[in-house]
Amino acid sequence: MTHVDRDQWGVPQLWAGDADALARLQGRVAAVDRAWQISVERWRAEGRLAAHVGPAELAWDRFARRVRLDDTARRCYEGLDPDTRRWVEAYVDGVNSGLAEGAAGAPEFAATGTAPEPWQPWSPLGVFLVQHVLFSTFPNKLWHAHVARTLGPEAAGLFAVEGPASSGSNAWALPADPATGRGPVIAGDPHRLLELPGVYQQVRLACPEFDVIGLAFPGVPGLPHFGHTGHVAWAVTNAMADYQDLYRERLRRDGDRVLVRDADGWTPAARHVEEIEVRGGAPETVEVIETPRGPVIDHDRVTGDAIALRTPSRVEARLGFEALLPLLRARHTGDVAEALRHWVEPVNSVLAADTGGSVRRLVAGLVPVRDERCRREPVPAWEPAYRWRGDYLPLVDEPVDGVAVCANDRREDVAAHGADFAPPHRARRIRELLADGAEPSTVHTDDRLPAGPLYRLLDRLDPDRLDEPARALLLRLRGWDRAMAAGSAGAGAYAAWRAALARRLRVHPRLRGLDEPCGFDELFAPWTDPAARIGLALDHLAAAFDLAEPAAEALAEVAAGPAPGEWGSRHLLHPVHLGVAPAITDAVTAMRRRVALGGDTDCVLATSSVPGISDACWRGPVARYVWDLTDRAASRWIVPFGASGRPGDAHFADQLTHWAAGTLIPVPDGPLTGDETT
Repeated sequence: MTHVDRDQWGVPQLWAGDADALARLQGRVAAVDRAWQISVERWRAEGRLAAHVGPAELAWDRFARRVRLDDTARRCYEGLDPDTRRWVEAYVDGVNSGLAEGAAGAPEFAATGTAPEPWQPWSPLGVFLVQHVLFSTFPNKLWHAHVARTLGPEAAGLFAVEGPASSGSNAWALPADPATGRGPVIAGDPHRLLELPGVYQQVRLACPEFDVIGLAFPGVPGLPHFGHTGHVAWAVTNAMADYQDLYRERLRRDGDRVLVRDADGWTPAARHVEEIEVRGGAPETVEVIETPRGPVIDHDRVTGDAIALRTPSRVEARLGFEALLPLLRARHTGDVAEALRHWVEPVNSVLAADTGGSVRRLVAGLVPVRDERCRREPVPAWEPAYRWRGDYLPLVDEPVDGVAVCANDRREDVAAHGADFAPPHRARRIRELLADGAEPSTVHTDDRLPAGPLYRLLDRLDPDRLDEPARALLLRLRGWDRAMAAGSAGAGAYAAWRAALARRLRVHPRLRGLDEPCGFDELFAPWTDPAARIGLALDHLAAAFDLAEPAAEALAEVAAGPAPGEWGSRHLLHPVHLGVAPAITDAVTAMRRRVALGGDTDCVLATSSVPGISDACWRGPVARYVWDLTDRAASRWIVPFGASGRPGDAHFADQLTHWAAGTLIPVPDGPLTGDETT
């Protein structure tokens, strides 16, 4: 017997007689609510998206085939223990039972002339891989290689900030307060691409064994990242660990055979050819090569080297799905830690707290032990020094006394696991706010920029060397409160000035070489585009170079032009979607009219833009949550859009205005009393 209830926000509350039946129900509800979304993720995992939406997705499909996402998912599925495999299969059964109903309400299927397809047992693992294969550091290594070649190895530090795919996530834990009897509190806001529908699905999963609220990946069973069982709660941020390596490979061809250079000569590499179907176009073939290091994902068109990717999930044929069901059953922080011993990737920084007052900080996932150069750039595959040594860094599991903050920053618990971390100002600002007694929703939405090198550059400019309009703008920006509030004209002027500065730095003598051909696939352009990387590295560049002249020129340009307007008029919501159905495009247009966004890349409210490219916001908080360990019913959460993925549904975007305003809604925690379903 199963039940599906929905609260006033359409959030599904699921009840079943056992864990497997509950997984089946979760899969069915995901398919009904998000049929198009999960179908797209499944096609992306299999490298078959172009067959359904057209040639614009060919770059992704080529990469998915080359990196062997579907094959890795199948291998990881085959390695699951029997209980986990049965549970995942139950979820897939549920997906398949709900796809037809979900597709009937999703206009994208009709717009593209496609239909949902039955899932394979390993499809959830493929969906999870799709979400995270570009989430780590390997695309940054392509950029580092380009910087080293064009500007010199010493220039890499100029861009030692979070790259375009980084998360900007925050999580914090407040300890129990014995004086008031309050238990611990865990809160946070993961920042990722603002996809439409949202990447997280609010859900409640209940059976006789457990009753858990949390945020699920549509297409994946359980609650991998954020959950509250009533006894223990957990939250993750990106640990900024470096666990994926790139290898430069030398290939030699002998007919259809491919040989690869190894330490002791030439050895055969696995090779086959696949055909990618293209909607509205001719099919394309792609060569799939795998060396002893891993799949060849690209070729360096400057050096001629092939580029192979090595990841723990493919090496170990494990993803960490064995942790998912134990997480739902957890009652103490020790249970969370024990469950996450199975975790592989992505490597997460985890905060967990329970009703007994325990708070723990964990680093979950596998980081291989190897030469430090592997963390910076693609390394020669034929040199034994760069081989993985067969073991991984020890897991981190430590008790926390006092306030704990994780904001992708360099800390003792994660320092050994990575190379590039986020600047410390987000974590520092969160600690300041908590020390002042700020409410979690206030922390979530703090929009104050740090007084970093870029802002301090304004203090170094001589007003007497500027014309009157530029001088007035300079004095205005010096007196601005650094709040990137939607209604702030000062924030709009600051954004216009830094964008003008970023454009000038494209031709700076020390940076001009970056415009030489990069040599890597178009898919990696968000990581290897010089204009974007310069825009994201303005603080580092302002600290390293004398930018007084271009900064003054940028002031003059903005002062002489039209008024920049308020920040919210520039910082427009730009959710990522395929744009295949007019109903979705119309919905996005309506969303932009309904909300004005505050925040910025370097704020706690990390609504990202790329100075010099666009002020539009395409990355931001994909959820906010406050897990109360005293009373779960007092917990709160929000997502950017809504529970449903269907544009005509009342819950497609009913949380948007609350999300933009920083307010949170109650979690469903009452008795489950829905209609019986089967």
